[in-house]
Amino acid sequence: MVDIDWLLPACPVLAKIPHVLVIHGESDGTLEHMKRNKPANWILHKPPLPISFGTHHSKAMLLIYPRGVRIIVHTANLIHVDWNNKSQGLWMQDFPLKDQNNLSEECGFENDLIDYLSTLKWPEFSANLPAHGNFKINPSFFKKFNFSSAAVRLIASVPGYHTGSSLKKWGHMKLRTVLQECTFEKGFKKSPLVYQFSSLGSLDEKWMAELSSSMSSGFSEDKTPLGIGEPLIVWPTVEDVRCSLEGYAAGNAIPSPQKNVDKDFLKKYWAKWKASHTGRSRAMPHIKTFARYNGQKLAWFLLTSANLSKAAWGALQKNNSQLMIRSYELGVLILPSAKRHGCGFSCTSNIVPSEIKSGSTETSQIQKTKLVTLTWHGSSDAGASSEVVYLPVPYELPPQRYSSEDVPWSWDKRYTKKDVYGQVWPRHFQLYAFQDS
Repeated sequence: MVDIDWLLPACPVLAKIPHVLVIHGESDGTLEHMKRNKPANWILHKPPLPISFGTHHSKAMLLIYPRGVRIIVHTANLIHVDWNNKSQGLWMQDFPLKDQNNLSEECGFENDLIDYLSTLKWPEFSANLPAHGNFKINPSFFKKFNFSSAAVRLIASVPGYHTGSSLKKWGHMKLRTVLQECTFEKGFKKSPLVYQFSSLGSLDEKWMAELSSSMSSGFSEDKTPLGIGEPLIVWPTVEDVRCSLEGYAAGNAIPSPQKNVDKDFLKKYWAKWKASHTGRSRAMPHIKTFARYNGQKLAWFLLTSANLSKAAWGALQKNNSQLMIRSYELGVLILPSAKRHGCGFSCTSNIVPSEIKSGSTETSQIQKTKLVTLTWHGSSDAGASSEVVYLPVPYELPPQRYSSEDVPWSWDKRYTKKDVYGQVWPRHFQLYAFQDS
């Protein structure tokens, strides 16, 4: 979602950048308004949606600088309430141009990125980059950057009926495939999962088992599978929304109908949005995260645009030979895999680490990372073999299950108890048009 009337005053430089490609999911009146009011340097593009009820739901920025590219994957729509009133997440890393001698080198992150961008079908355009000349801006353009220092893997969804080699490229099957290549500490065997998001699709127990099978993939250090983890769903209660920073109005951005929320089998999954340690209990979550944890340690952590729905993650069909996905989604998977040091490249800083100057990462020290929450109390000195990485998980782990008094929020019910602004629900306007926003 793009609110051009908010975005341009919030980020005035967007009117001055020579080329701005806006890949969006808007239509009808909002799109017409954007066309009329956009700066001349903007190109608007809505990617193809071949399957009904799909949306372009990914949230990311690719910023081209003279020295490299800054890639940002986040969870906020380009609208005022998302950036000012919600709990959101944002991941960012800068990557330099490739050395002229290593232009053909590839890595997992680069392949993931090019595959994803190629599905968006944006109109190719030319741009003049200072000191580099004229380039066609298409997916292949991004092969010019060195992504070997990427600290994450991309997990994307694109609409379609995916079979053959494409079956494992997208959605939960991509997550399953990447996790199957990973080894985790023994403490994560059969450890629990957490699903946290802001829109709940129409689910059934069979699909929940399919998803948890993907989320539970990976091997222990003793080469045995980690085993299926029991998931909990972190989801705001009616009382959370009523007492939030926006009162009931926050419920506009938690758009799940009662028929999806009130299914009996979901009752065993509900857990509270409790974020006292980050001061975010009253900032309702629009962030979407999925993780496997053991106490305050994390096996892995996924920040994504994907809500808990078949449309976002895909559903297996035809005896598990086909994955059907409706929507575009994008997320970053943070793993405890080897992380290269000495690659602290910045597009905007003049300090260039020597490894990047020479175009080589051979001299970089490789360390295993240990992922933990902000409330982990172990020693930061994990030894020479690993580095502790604190991840700002906004909610408390392990999540606290609902009590018998807690009622999960659904946005099409009536609530007569007044909120912090003296309002009841429903109000007479809605900010979010899509069920999956």
